[in-house]
Amino acid sequence: MPTITLDMAPLTKEQKAQIAKEFTETAAKVTGIDASLFYVFVNEHPRDSIAVGGRLLSER
Repeated sequence: MPTITLDMAPLTKEQKAQIAKEFTETAAKVTGIDASLFYVFVNEHPRDSIAVGGRLLSER
């Protein structure tokens, strides 16, 4: 069960579908593992729970 995990600010359903498709296709191509075996987990975090350079994304 190969897994791909993405942690980021919220995405739309369409964005999650596209990123899951494209990450899976790329990982399958690079590894030679069948795409149907990949699991993709999208962990969404509110923008006020993510900081870059000491500043919350919600303040940028």
